[in-house]
Amino acid sequence: MKIIVTGGTGFIGRALVDQLSEQERQVVVLTRQAPHHPPKAGVRFMEWDGASNGPWQAEVASADAVINLAGEPIADARWTSARKRLLIDSRVRCTRRIVDALSGRSATRPVLISASGIGYYGASDDRPLDEHAAAGQGFLADLSSAWEAEALRAGQFGARVVLLRTGMVLEQDGGALPKMLLPFRLFAGGPILPGTQWVSWIHRSDLIGLIQWAIAMQAISGPLNAVAPEAVTMKTFCATIGKVLHRPSWIPVPGLALRLALGELGTMMTTGQRVHPEKTLTGGYVFRYPTLEAALRAIVTKR
Repeated sequence: MKIIVTGGTGFIGRALVDQLSEQERQVVVLTRQAPHHPPKAGVRFMEWDGASNGPWQAEVASADAVINLAGEPIADARWTSARKRLLIDSRVRCTRRIVDALSGRSATRPVLISASGIGYYGASDDRPLDEHAAAGQGFLADLSSAWEAEALRAGQFGARVVLLRTGMVLEQDGGALPKMLLPFRLFAGGPILPGTQWVSWIHRSDLIGLIQWAIAMQAISGPLNAVAPEAVTMKTFCATIGKVLHRPSWIPVPGLALRLALGELGTMMTTGQRVHPEKTLTGGYVFRYPTLEAALRAIVTKR
């Protein structure tokens, strides 16, 4: 099987490519800059910028699966107008180019696994949200909707499209978790207020497992909530960090301070979504880490 990966040098993509290469898949990573170290057996790096034509188009057109993870990190900087435009372009434009390349296929039905986010649902209350829930309001909801719309165009060219609505991805070498763990290690941890907002999360190994499962499951298409079955409130999330690290969770982070420091991005951190992986569970995927405590313990005890 030939698999194309965009975003293959990022926090999720690196681990995914390593896993795929161990399974003797033929993996082509589309990237702006290839790593300096030699690739693993079965892995090739090919230059692309998400906009220009090039040899990468023929690679996409001949692939059995395309995993589209490209996009600037959501929470790395304040959401200025310029930053918002970069977040949109790095997702929507890149996905458009991938889908355009898929339109040149002449045989076989590929699968496009395209990243999205649970921000699609907007800020919500205590209601569990499965894949049938409507899009919400706000910047992330609008971004996710536009991102998904571009990916769904691949269906016109015979592709099976899976929209991976991902929650907070947990591991020790990237994402939000290391930043959250640091104050706890210094005995200064606590929840982001109000503390009642829901956190829908997934261990990175389960996200990678879910991607591979979605490639193999021909009956799976459309939106797929890439979250663990156990959504928790921010207060519970931080209390569990404290329990695992043997630290108190006693210094809350005021939501107002985050909003003043980060603007609209800070508002995202004080709201959440209670997302349920309905299609994943009914489809038969078995989570390696279905509970938060088990996931955190696996991460903090890793050497």
